[in-house]
Formats: sequence, structure tokens, C-alpha cells
Amino acid sequence: MGLKALGEVLEHVKPQVLFHLGPIPITSTVVNTWIVMAIFLPCIYLLSRKFTLVPRGGQHVLEMVAEFFYGLLEGSMGREGRRFLPIVGTLFTFILVLNLSWFIPGMKPPTTDLSTTAGFAVATIILVQIIGIKHRGLVGYIKHFFQPIPFLFPLNVMEEMVKPVSLSLRLFANMFGEKMVVTVLFFLLPFLAPTPVMLLGVIMGTIQALVFSLLTVVYITNFIHGH
Repeated sequence: MGLKALGEVLEHVKPQVLFHLGPIPITSTVVNTWIVMAIFLPCIYLLSRKFTLVPRGGQHVLEMVAEFFYGLLEGSMGREGRRFLPIVGTLFTFILVLNLSWFIPGMKPPTTDLSTTAGFAVATIILVQIIGIKHRGLVGYIKHFFQPIPFLFPLNVMEEMVKPVSLSLRLFANMFGEKMVVTVLFFLLPFLAPTPVMLLGVIMGTIQALVFSLLTVVYITNFIHGH
């Protein structure tokens, strides 16, 4: 592939500034996220508004996801882990929907933009710190960084600072790489090649959402039960 063709691929993938709200540029990533939310939130409402004792329809899917994370949280933190289901479950479902949004015609998945994945990562780690302070108290939270030995305090602090970077880059790199491969194949073989890769993308998108959620569980467990 020549430089011109590569430039066309990158131009297709990168976010575009669509308009401004005062001095704030609104990119295609932001608009695409709004579109996904406008579709996703009503669907969740319709699926959850009429729960029955005997599951039926979309309730099966929601209960399967909830039971999976209940088992994961209980295995890590015991029964008290169940109270973190809204956090972990919301992260998983929203990231999954964003990852799979490329099946909407003309949509560029917001998770192929580093600003989106960084936003998820920073918000998640801040929330984890709040959980740590609430669970241990401020003094206990600070003492946590001196475990298992005081000498490790700088490393433990650095670890917390690095977590948002690793979380955001992991999700971004996988989703951006996947989108690049599909786009390149579309330019080369527009009717045949992208289809199996897009099917693989469903698996990859699900795995990446799950990995992000699992790491969140690990980070919360670290504050609940210590190093």
C-alpha cells in the first residue's frame, strides 16, 4: 500500500471536528457517542422495565450478564462484592456497545479514539480511589500504599498513576488496530475480505470490554482485601 492509500486510511479512521460549541470543538467521536447513547439507553429501558419472575426475551441476556459478574465479584470479594455490580456491569455493557457500534452504517467506534478510552480509564481509576477511601477511611487508604512494606510506597503510588495509562492504551490499541485492519481490507477487497474480520471484531470487542471490566474488579479487590 502506497503512502497516498495509507493517508486515505488514516483520514478515514481519525476523528473529525464537526462543529464548535463556543471554543470547544465537537468531534465525530463525541457525536458518535451521543448517537450510541441515544440508541442504547432506550433499549436498556425497554428491556428492563417489565422484569418477570420467569425470565423471557431480552431479560435472559441481562440476567446472564448479571449472574456472570455476580459470580466474578463474589469470587473476588465475597458477598459484599455484589454491590459493585452497577459499576462493573455498566462499564462492560457500555464499552461493548461502543466497540460494536461500527455495525451502524457510517459509524466510527468511539473506542478507536484515545480520548474516549482515556476518559473511561481516568474515571474508573478515580472511582476506584473513592471506593478505597470509603472502605478503608482516609488514614487506612494512605496506609494501603505502604503495604506490604513501607519501602514500596513510591512504587505503589506510581502503580496507581500508571493504571489509567495502561487501561486506556490497551483498549484503544486493540480497537484502533482492528478498525485499521478492516478499513485496509475494505480498500483492497471491498466486498469479501472485511466480513470475516468484522465477525472476528465481535469477539475482540467483547473480549476488550470484558478485560476492562475484569481489571476494574481486580483494582477494587485490591483496595477491599489489600495487596
